[in-house]
Amino acid sequence: MKIIQTLLSLSLLVSIPALTVAALERPATDSLRHFFTNVRSFTARFNQVVLDEGLNVIQETNGTLFLERPNKFRWDYDAPFKQVIVADGQKIWIYDAELQQVTVRELRGGLADTPAVLLAGKGRIEDTFTLKNLGTQGKLQWVQLLPKRKDGGFEAIRIGFENGHMRTLEMVDGFGQTTRVTLSQQKENPALEAGRFQFKPPKGVDVVGE
Repeated sequence: MKIIQTLLSLSLLVSIPALTVAALERPATDSLRHFFTNVRSFTARFNQVVLDEGLNVIQETNGTLFLERPNKFRWDYDAPFKQVIVADGQKIWIYDAELQQVTVRELRGGLADTPAVLLAGKGRIEDTFTLKNLGTQGKLQWVQLLPKRKDGGFEAIRIGFENGHMRTLEMVDGFGQTTRVTLSQQKENPALEAGRFQFKPPKGVDVVGE
C-alpha cells in the first residue's frame, strides 16, 4: 500500500553522454529544469526504500520505470512481489498480482502537487514547487522542492544529480517517513512503444474503481 501511496503521491527518470564542463558545474536547480525541458521519455531500473523517522528500512522494492510526457508512466515492480502501475494519460491502473486485483482511477487532477508531476507532468516546475539548491553532498548535487500547496502528501522532496543526471529522489511525508528512489541504467529520450502505457486487466482478476 505504501508503494501505491508513494507513486500516486509520487507516481520516475541513460546512456550518459560525454561529460561537459557545463554539466559538471551546473547547479542542481538548473539540472532539474534541463531534465524537464529536454527529456520527453525515460527508462531506468530503480531501487525504492521506505525509511521510518529513525532512518530504519521498513520496506524495499525493485523494478523498472518507463516515462513519457505528458502524463504517461509505468512502474513494473518485480521484487519482492509483482505489482504494475500504469498511467495512460487519462487513467491510472494499479495491478497487484498477489491480490489478483486491479484498481483504476481517473488521472485528471490526481497528479497536482505530487512527485508524479516531477516525472510525467508538464509545465513549469516553479509553478508547483519552490526550488532551493542544497549544495554538494558526496558525489551528488542536491535540490530541494517544497510544494506550494500542502495537500500533496509530502512535506519536501530532494533530488540528487550526478554530472547533471538525476540519480536519487527522496520524499519526506507528514509522518516523518522518507521514501528514497535510486536510479540506475537510465536512458533519456528512448523510443517507447505506445503499448507500454496501455493496460488490459488479466482474465479473472477483480477490477475496482472508475
